[in-house]
Amino acid sequence: MTAIQNFLQKWLFPIAQKLEQQRHLQAVKNGVVAIIPIIIVGSFCQIPLGLGNLIGGGFGAWVTEHSAIFTFPTNFTTNIMSLFSAFFIAESLAKSYGMKATSMHGVCAVLVQCVLCASFVGDVTTVWDVASFGSEGLFVSIIGGLLVVEIARLTEKLHLTIRMPESVPTMVSESFASLIPFAINIVLACVVAGLCSVYGQTTFPKIIMSLLAPAISSMDSVWAVAIIIFLTQLLWVFGLHGAAITQSVWAAFAIQYATENAAAVAAGLEPTHVFTYGFYFGFLQVSGSGMTLLLVLMMCRSKAKSLSAVGKIGIVPSIFGINEPIIFGVPMIMNPYMLVPFVFGPVICAIISYQAMASGLVSLPLGEAPGFLPPGFQAFLLTMDWKAAVLAIFNVCLMGLFYYPFFKAMEADELRKEQEIEAQKAAELQGE
Repeated sequence: MTAIQNFLQKWLFPIAQKLEQQRHLQAVKNGVVAIIPIIIVGSFCQIPLGLGNLIGGGFGAWVTEHSAIFTFPTNFTTNIMSLFSAFFIAESLAKSYGMKATSMHGVCAVLVQCVLCASFVGDVTTVWDVASFGSEGLFVSIIGGLLVVEIARLTEKLHLTIRMPESVPTMVSESFASLIPFAINIVLACVVAGLCSVYGQTTFPKIIMSLLAPAISSMDSVWAVAIIIFLTQLLWVFGLHGAAITQSVWAAFAIQYATENAAAVAAGLEPTHVFTYGFYFGFLQVSGSGMTLLLVLMMCRSKAKSLSAVGKIGIVPSIFGINEPIIFGVPMIMNPYMLVPFVFGPVICAIISYQAMASGLVSLPLGEAPGFLPPGFQAFLLTMDWKAAVLAIFNVCLMGLFYYPFFKAMEADELRKEQEIEAQKAAELQGE
């Protein structure tokens, strides 16, 4: 066990640290995660449709008839999500560089996204590919959001900015300083959009999606999900925030799958994707990374004072999906007793959960749902299927079984240490 830990710490830890510190990946992660509330609001519009399918009859027919009213807000949330992500990605990267007027870079990224989603018909007509404002344009927003900031930085280095006297108000001077980077970014975006439209007879987002098609289709698979959850848990073992690091790779795919499911439901079709943002947190991270809720309950009843104290502190946060007090309090980090269940248990739960949905036993996600809820609640809201809530609770119970023998071994070791400390204190008192 020690040899494995040393090997992983030597080779995996440096790579994970570099990923965690890589500003572009972190900007993508921060920007994509920032639009989750917007997606959740849009996904709430699918709940009436899910209830209509669940109840059926006259109510179901009435919901279907008025579906355009229920889904109207999606036109301004999930259907233009790439505009929001472009803004937040550019703003996040600009902040990481310590640049001024970070929101201006975000606005520029939104304008670039709008230009890149355009195509030219004839000599004078410009047509927006509205579908690219949604999930289809998410990867374009990543490219545009990052490049906008890098071009702005380059203009600063080359002193290609308009500098105003110090007496001019800050807001005015920052606006003029952004003028040249704005112009360069917009012109470059126009060139790219024009080339795609004239020579490719398509739009830039459609070209990107065609290039990414193999990667996108392969991400929604049971083994891809198993690898993601394995790496997430393994990084936690070394004190690194596993979800925060791995999200920079998979979040964009998962969010696109969720919005595609929501669009299908709104069109009266069946959802097709299993792996969404809500699936990850509603089924594979119930009560936090490692699904430690039953472990916390064991700790609360433990005879070991240290474990009991940490368990009582962590029980309430764990119910609502926050288990950092447990991860750092037990600790789960570099803990030889907890390594096996904490890393491999969630992988087994991921395989079971994915197969349950892929087989049709549990309904697929309809969109997204709010997180940080007690076990089962997010899963139900995500699918409007009671079996999903049962599956989420089953995962927590299964993880409890995984943890139990390892917990008893850890508890015995803690009791031995506490007895040794008490014996030492008693000996010191007798010596006095």
